[in-house]
Amino acid sequence: MRSDSDRYKSFTRRTAAVAGFKIALLSVLGARMYQLQVVQADRYATLAEENRINLRLLPPPRGRILDRRGRLLAVNRQNYRVLMTVERADAAKDTLDALGRFIFIGDGDRKRVLREIGRKRSFVPVTVRENLDWNEVATIEVNAPDLPGVTIDVGRSRFYPGNELAAHVLGYVSAVSEEELNGDPLLELPGFKIGKSGVEKVYDGLLRGTAGTSQVEVNAIGRIIRELSRQDGEPGWDISLTLDLDLQTFAAERIADESAAVVVLDVQTGDVLAIVSTPSFDPNAFNSGISTADWNALVNNVRSPLTNKAIAGQYSPGSTFKMIVALAALENGVASPEQTAFCNGKYEFGDGTFHCWKRSGHGRVDMVDAIAESCDVFFYDLSRRVGIDRIAEMAGRFGLGHDLGIDLPGERPGLMPTKAWKLAVQGVAWQSGETLVAGIGQGFVLTTPLQLAVMTARMVNGGRAIVPRITRREPNAEGSAELGEAEMSIGVSDAHLRLVRRGMDDVVNGPTGTARGVRVEGEALAFGGKTGTAQVRRISERERQIGVRKNEDIPWRTRDHALFVGYAPLAEPRYAIAVVVEHGGVGSAVAAPIARDILLEVQRLDPARSAPQPLALVR
Repeated sequence: MRSDSDRYKSFTRRTAAVAGFKIALLSVLGARMYQLQVVQADRYATLAEENRINLRLLPPPRGRILDRRGRLLAVNRQNYRVLMTVERADAAKDTLDALGRFIFIGDGDRKRVLREIGRKRSFVPVTVRENLDWNEVATIEVNAPDLPGVTIDVGRSRFYPGNELAAHVLGYVSAVSEEELNGDPLLELPGFKIGKSGVEKVYDGLLRGTAGTSQVEVNAIGRIIRELSRQDGEPGWDISLTLDLDLQTFAAERIADESAAVVVLDVQTGDVLAIVSTPSFDPNAFNSGISTADWNALVNNVRSPLTNKAIAGQYSPGSTFKMIVALAALENGVASPEQTAFCNGKYEFGDGTFHCWKRSGHGRVDMVDAIAESCDVFFYDLSRRVGIDRIAEMAGRFGLGHDLGIDLPGERPGLMPTKAWKLAVQGVAWQSGETLVAGIGQGFVLTTPLQLAVMTARMVNGGRAIVPRITRREPNAEGSAELGEAEMSIGVSDAHLRLVRRGMDDVVNGPTGTARGVRVEGEALAFGGKTGTAQVRRISERERQIGVRKNEDIPWRTRDHALFVGYAPLAEPRYAIAVVVEHGGVGSAVAAPIARDILLEVQRLDPARSAPQPLALVR
């Protein structure tokens, strides 16, 4: 009996211990379940929903680029592209082979597709080719049963209706490189493109717009089941340029076969009405994916089609620089308006002889005659007395030797040398003979076509320091988009500017002017200007003696540059032009006729007085 009683008590204690342990375990489990299902219910509900619903970015439509009258320069158009989903295809290589029988697939595209397939999940589509034409789309759709996993997708792609017309201004878009990723998720979207040059690059942030979102339901491995909601993003801003499409087209056609640059400005506002650099390139090729062969052809072209010569080409200005020397002499009291000099065809200085372009000389000339006839001897003597530093100071007032701040990438500053510059850069002192060479726009002096156009505009608009602009400004509180009169003065005497203009008038309209051959009959369309011929190589004394035809008898790369700067109308200037033809020869024979035709066209179109788009940015 005692033994049974002891066993009963021992069993009861073990039962109580096990029951207590179970109760404690259930209490812990209950507490944990309460914590998960009650205390943290919202958090885990959110996690579960986020695991089921993905938020995806939608690329916004890129903003358009318009000319000053609202005509389209850069737009978006439907982009048909062919996609391949590996999980629905028999085999990637076999599918590509089959697709290649209907459309062209380059080796580069084929390698890229196979590489992306190896990195992505099998249900994620891979782009095989973009920018399919309608015949290619139709062919793929008709043969769809033989192309498992291949589908056609419709997106947007950048398109430039003018092709090469304004490529250097507009620039182009292309895929985002690794170096350009900055954390913006929009840049990581497949196929997303950004501006790489020109206006597309400068205003990329505004043109790009704001991404939209799409909520999609996915399964456990990330496959899309259905779209739950969509919110389209904000399209990019439309940007209105100062260019006039008609004038741009005319100027480009006029210099089509030359390696050249043309800039046309409104002398009152600084609006760039036309800016052409030839040869050009087709920006659409970059959007669709340029081939290695085509890229190498552009890079290795001796005429540099990828360079915007209008803002990045640096050339000796030649005789177009002589007005700067004249103004430096007048403003510093070194010469009077009645200053004369005798030209016998050469100028002796020290141990050297400096020749005039006219071997027989011009005889006695005053300042107006010297500009009209482009007498080198007159300006050798004038520049010697003025000095290089005062010439450089005057050049700076007219926009030479520094960036002008135009809103295009790649602008070059040119070079206006001084004594201090040469000592700092070359470590040797300035020589007096170098001043004479600079006085006729040669030697170290370098300018861009844009700078020459700005120089001309400031000379003929009363000495107002207009700044070139390619996009239209928003008006200020008073409704004006222009700068104040006091801010714009360059501080040059009106009388001296009128004297220089008389010389530029006589260049074209005088009986002995160097550009009298392009004179226009009648005062209504008359214009003024200045010719220039910039030597690329030095002419030896022997060549000078035997009379070598220095341009016709030498290779293209060593021929002189032809230049012309001008303005119109003659009485009340509104337009300024600069023309530079690389290795074109004599300015009066090559550049002046081009400038004449464009100045006639700009006066006919009269874009400065047309009603432009009011703002730079339009949505």
